[in-house]
Amino acid sequence: MRNGVLIALTTALVTAGAVAGTTAAPAQAAEKPSVTAKEAYLVDITDGTVQFAKRETRRVPIASLTKVMTAYVVRRQARLDDVVTIKQADVRHAVAGGATTAGLRAGERLTVRDLLYGLMLPSGADAAHALAEKYGPGTAKFVAKMNAAARRLGLRDTRYANADGLPSKAYSTARDQATLASAALRDPVIATVAKTPKRVVGKSALHRAHVWRNTNDLLRDGAVGLKTGFTSQAGYCLSFAAVRDGRTYVGVVLGERSEKARSATARRLLDWAAEGAAEGAGGGATGEEVEGAGVILS
Repeated sequence: MRNGVLIALTTALVTAGAVAGTTAAPAQAAEKPSVTAKEAYLVDITDGTVQFAKRETRRVPIASLTKVMTAYVVRRQARLDDVVTIKQADVRHAVAGGATTAGLRAGERLTVRDLLYGLMLPSGADAAHALAEKYGPGTAKFVAKMNAAARRLGLRDTRYANADGLPSKAYSTARDQATLASAALRDPVIATVAKTPKRVVGKSALHRAHVWRNTNDLLRDGAVGLKTGFTSQAGYCLSFAAVRDGRTYVGVVLGERSEKARSATARRLLDWAAEGAAEGAGGGATGEEVEGAGVILS
C-alpha cells in the first residue's frame, strides 16, 4: 500500500447521509454479522454507503478515542517542530488517573511531531495533557477548542470534557466518531501516525529515548488506523479505517466486552462488507448514500 491515506470525504455529508434514512439491516448478500459491541457503525466511503449501524446515535463515553480530536486540534495550530516541555503536572495527571502513558518525564523537551506519536500509539495521557496545556493554553481552553471543532464538523451528539478520555461527563456517538475519523485521516500527518506500528525516538540532549508501540491490533490485518480506547465506564472502543479490494471503510466499535472482542468485531464487519461488495450486493443501510464520497491514495 502506498504511503499515506487521504480520505476525500466531506464530513458534514457523512452525518447528513447517515441521518437521511433509517438504520435497518444493510442489503448485503452475506448474513448480517453478529456484533457484541453495544454500539457500532461502518461506512464505505468509496461510494458513501452506510454498511452497518447499531445504536449509532446513542450518546456514550468513548475513552481514548477522545485523543483523535486532541490530535486534530493540535494539528490546526501547532507546527510539527514546535518543542513542548513536559512538566511534572503532565506526569502526575496520567498517574493519578490510572491512565496509559507515553512514559514521559518532567523536564523532557519533545517536538509536537514526537508527542503526536506518544499521544496516538501508546495512548499517552501524559502527552495529551502536555499538548493541551501548551495549546489551550491550559486544559480548559483546549477542551473549548475541541468542542468548537466538533461543532464545525457537525458532531451534534459530541461533548468533550478533557483531552485524554479519562472518565468524565463527556460523550459522543459511533456515527460522530466515524465522521471525526474521516476528517482526521484527511490530515496526512495524523494518517501517517495512526498507521505506524512502532515509533522509536532516540535519546538526545533534550529527552531520553522512547519506544512507542501502537495499541491497534487491526494494523496487522492491513488497517490504516486509527485509535483504541478503554475505561471501565466506556468499555473497549475502536475507531478504525481499512482498505479492502480497492474500497475504503471507516468504522467505530464502542462498548465492547474485551480487547480481543473489539478487534474481532471490527474484522468481522470489514470482512462482511468486503464480501458483500465483491458479490455485487452494494448499498448500505436502506441504500442511503453520501454524496461526494471518494478515496485518494498517495
